[in-house]
Amino acid sequence: MTATPFPPDSAPGRRDRRELWLSRLSFADLADFGQDDHLEAFQVFARSCAAIAAKKSPLRNGAPATPALNAIANAALRKEVREPAQARRFFERHFRPCRVSACAGLRNDGFLTGYYEPIVEGSSQRSRNFTAPLLRRPDNPNARAAYPERAAIEAGAIKRRSAAIVWLRDRVEVFLAQVQGSARVRLADGRLLRLAYAGRNGHPYTSIGRILIDTGEIAEADMSLATLKQWIRAHGQNPGDAGALLMHRNKSYVFFSPHEECEPARGPIGGQGINLTALRSIAVDRAIWTYGLPFWIAANLPWRGSFPSPFRRLMIAQDTGSAVTGPARADIFFGSGDDAGARAGDIRHAGDVVVLLPAEEAPDP
Repeated sequence: MTATPFPPDSAPGRRDRRELWLSRLSFADLADFGQDDHLEAFQVFARSCAAIAAKKSPLRNGAPATPALNAIANAALRKEVREPAQARRFFERHFRPCRVSACAGLRNDGFLTGYYEPIVEGSSQRSRNFTAPLLRRPDNPNARAAYPERAAIEAGAIKRRSAAIVWLRDRVEVFLAQVQGSARVRLADGRLLRLAYAGRNGHPYTSIGRILIDTGEIAEADMSLATLKQWIRAHGQNPGDAGALLMHRNKSYVFFSPHEECEPARGPIGGQGINLTALRSIAVDRAIWTYGLPFWIAANLPWRGSFPSPFRRLMIAQDTGSAVTGPARADIFFGSGDDAGARAGDIRHAGDVVVLLPAEEAPDP
């Protein structure tokens, strides 16, 4: 088995090409591959295939589908797959697994995180209990210019050009919805409003959780979404307060669009423009990987509870994120609500990231 650099002429994006190494594997090399639910994975893959075949515009543009992936997508839509064995044969026939590394010869070089769709209380009008606006994307008279930074936006810099979709409890809830890229908001009349990513201000993303770890405010082992929220609220969210200043360290600001469709069984809309599926959808670097590509993710993660256990699953690239950069980087979608958020927040682990490339695009063994 040899490590082969990703061929420049077939790379879907330009970022990190020189650092991208692929080690050709066989499906027999993927531990527990036979124990996965291939039919479930195929059904999720087929949703990506429908978007590819229909040339559906994604919410966030990424590397275009190659001719080989287009052909596979059309084949998947034509084929009637009802049994797990059929689904497994489809993947094994059309794809070849390749371990992704940042450098030649490295194993378990991938880095995995988790994300989720928050479900929060909100109001269609500002009130005493709901004071933080979640904003639509404003019209930008100069499309090439970035919007202001987070601190300026929160101070009202684009107030006349942007309207609040809903109002949340505080800026912590808004901040976390922005980091996750989606949210469901439960209104006073019982309606659920789904909010989808609609763009960002163009400034770089900074992990404020990492800042607290690096400065010794919170031990890395103790970091979670709950402890992060607690720290910010304990240190204040008013102008000049430590909590507010910490959030302002992340200059990136995400805008949303409302979607009335909010079936509980359907996940939020990801970067590909389709609904995500818990523990089957992943976010990847869109400058490197094409939406719809299958990935085999193998690691020991606390994905079922507090203690790590084997995670061996076939995942589909259906989303992206500002913090998801690099070839061997995957963000696992855990679902919606507080439980999903608690599990997703505990994922910061090394793992094996294996891309399933169309057979004709895979490097030689």
